[in-house]
Amino acid sequence: MKSLRKTWPFHVMLLPAMIFLLLFSYLPMGGIVMAFQNYKPWEGITGSEWVGLDNFRYLFEREDSMQVIWNTLVIAIAKMIFNLLVPFVFAILLNEIRQMGLQRSIQTLVYLPHFLSWVILGGILVDLLAPGGLVNRMLGEFGVSPILFLGDNNWFRFTVIVSDVWKEFGYNTIIFLAALATINPSLYEAAEMDGATRFKQTLHITIPSLIPITIVVGTLALGNVLNAGFDQIFNLYNPLVYETGDIIDTFVYRTAILNGEMGFGTAIGLFKSVISMVLILISYRLAYKWAGYRIF
Repeated sequence: MKSLRKTWPFHVMLLPAMIFLLLFSYLPMGGIVMAFQNYKPWEGITGSEWVGLDNFRYLFEREDSMQVIWNTLVIAIAKMIFNLLVPFVFAILLNEIRQMGLQRSIQTLVYLPHFLSWVILGGILVDLLAPGGLVNRMLGEFGVSPILFLGDNNWFRFTVIVSDVWKEFGYNTIIFLAALATINPSLYEAAEMDGATRFKQTLHITIPSLIPITIVVGTLALGNVLNAGFDQIFNLYNPLVYETGDIIDTFVYRTAILNGEMGFGTAIGLFKSVISMVLILISYRLAYKWAGYRIF
């Protein structure tokens, strides 16, 4: 009670966030029961027919379900790899710029796209990548035929991955720049006295110093392996690229909301949530084992 008298203002500050979390994250979990029902909105949860695991069985029997899961894994894993590799390299290159004004200007320019929503960027990309858009007109100058970046299954995944990396790599670079700032300058001074070039210093000091934070970021990203980016895909895809671009979240949206298969859509969402929870637990364990990182 003595401690509570001192800290009660902080608990009051937390109260709105806790209420928000309860209303929008915990109370809706009661709807999970729909995954085990042939849910009919007009009959409600209490009146809908109980079908047990039929929705989950149907999930693994449908060919499009397996394709959607595969699309999600391919897109999400590619995003994880390149959103780790590109910021890693860019942070090292940016750190080599000695003019602080130029360095900060470049950093600001590259992380600005992070603050734009995919609704805005989706509209921009649709115009830029259209058959008569700026990108295809530039390619045409080199004799390249127009490419349907957003309407061709062979190009859609590439476009999604590259555009996501372009949007996020600048912001993700901040993590590695923070890690670079913690490196002891005396290590570089000692290496320079021993005749090490900038390349050798980067190879033997900078990169090894970034490995622990790279392991942490990489392992924690494992928990999002089934999150391929609903906002981005929803604003860029169309029926022509469902074969390679449809992911779990967009599939749930179409089956549950548009087609009215709410029980089946809930089953898919629950399947994804359980797998994600397991992966998050594994990722935290790996981060603690390999880099000594832990939250609790």
